[in-house]
Amino acid sequence: MPFRRAFAASPMPPVLDHRVERVYDGQSYTDLSTEITKVRGLAAGTILVTFSTTSRNPAMTLVSASDRTRPATDVTACISAGRLQFSVRDNGVVKQNHLTRTMYDDGILHTVAITVTGSGTTFYADGRRVLTTGQANFFGSAANLTALNIARSVDSEHPGGEGFYSGTIKRVAIYDRVLSAREVAAVSVRVDLVDFGTISSILNSSTPAVWLTTGDSITHGALWTNGWRSYTEHFQERLRWELGKPKHSDFVIDTGVSASTTNDLVAKFAERVSAFQPKVVSIMLGTNDAATASTGRDVYRANLRKLVANVRALPGGAVPVLQTPNPVDLNRWPNHTALADYVKIMREVAEELGVVLIDHHAYWLATNGGTVPLHLLGDGLHPDQRGHLFIAKKMIRDLRVFDPTSRVCALTIP
Repeated sequence: MPFRRAFAASPMPPVLDHRVERVYDGQSYTDLSTEITKVRGLAAGTILVTFSTTSRNPAMTLVSASDRTRPATDVTACISAGRLQFSVRDNGVVKQNHLTRTMYDDGILHTVAITVTGSGTTFYADGRRVLTTGQANFFGSAANLTALNIARSVDSEHPGGEGFYSGTIKRVAIYDRVLSAREVAAVSVRVDLVDFGTISSILNSSTPAVWLTTGDSITHGALWTNGWRSYTEHFQERLRWELGKPKHSDFVIDTGVSASTTNDLVAKFAERVSAFQPKVVSIMLGTNDAATASTGRDVYRANLRKLVANVRALPGGAVPVLQTPNPVDLNRWPNHTALADYVKIMREVAEELGVVLIDHHAYWLATNGGTVPLHLLGDGLHPDQRGHLFIAKKMIRDLRVFDPTSRVCALTIP
């Protein structure tokens, strides 16, 4: 999992703390307008919300302070088609409006926070910083706020409300001060791994980044894709095209080599990883290790630790991601009976070192009643075109950029 347990609760109280514990149906809301004076005029501070939803409506209000007598005058935190959005408007003039690319409509309970200082705005999700902007507008940037609502926003043009929320909201808190990263983590229901927060920041950043996937013939996409895209190529399309500009300038590089083991990658780390100066490095290895005498379990564990350390030691820093290989048909590949042990070692190394783990092996079995889904394999070991798409969708989902309306995420192969 990409997260760990939250810290103890912060001792510093908010100016408004509404523990809602309520399921909203797209029509219901909570009116807190009698408490608007607690937040009106704040030039800096923090908005914090704990919620869960599976709805993909284009605008679902978490909390909004607004002026009932004028149009488009509000300070609003919302979930927009799965993404976290924060906007400030004053009589139609947009003071700031930012959205994450990472998505939070997965039905999991998330805590998000938006902090505004004199120098900028920072978005947090599950205790980790995921987006920073240079604009510094808060409640004080919108004049004459008279209404405060959870799960809707109101103004002169929408006196009955708009942007209604569907899903659970457990808590809305507003602070008159900027919470530190540690304090945000302390009041989050859970805390993502540091590495996961860094990946989210890279996804939400406008600075170009190099993403590198490496491994064996599965990552290579050799032969068994039957002319369709490999999982790396599907991920590239999702990242570089569908997430929009300026992510077009991110690069996804595949250095997977057929028949590779962790021994090979350790030996050729410079040419297969370092040479490309990546910011995120995905490693999927173990299928060949499990059938290679020179890569016993202890060697495999040591190699994974070394590879993680090497990734983190790259100039400028980089984030490792470990991806377990898919299960195989042991009737056709009896020399791979140890694969489950190697997968277990990868899980243990990821837990030990705080590495983001995408567990395809467990997911493939769980979605097929505990048995190997042979329909996703070309030869009982290598994923075919359907298997690669299955891997790509799991990767995309776990990195929180899954959108069922996208062409990649909605793709089916006949």
